[in-house]
Amino acid sequence: MRVHALIRLAVILSAAGLTTAAWAASADDFNAAYTKAEAAENQAGTLKTQWTTTEDALKAAKKAADAGNFDDAIKHAQQAEALANASIAQAKEQATAWKNAAIR
Repeated sequence: MRVHALIRLAVILSAAGLTTAAWAASADDFNAAYTKAEAAENQAGTLKTQWTTTEDALKAAKKAADAGNFDDAIKHAQQAEALANASIAQAKEQATAWKNAAIR
């Protein structure tokens, strides 16, 4: 009985994956992702902690969007947002980490 339930679940999940794969990302989806990434990058800039890899990911997102490949563009924008957020987290951590450093 348990095996049948697992098989049913696998079939349902694979069918759900096929239907979501059929929905291609749109320019609006890209714009939303890119706006979030830019906002995070601007916040990193305010903290003076921007990473060059974030800028590269934003450029790649824009290039993919200009070519009409919104799925890749969104992936690059999400990567840029993650990098920007990581640079912000690093800046905040480093702002207090110096207090723990041993002076020799």
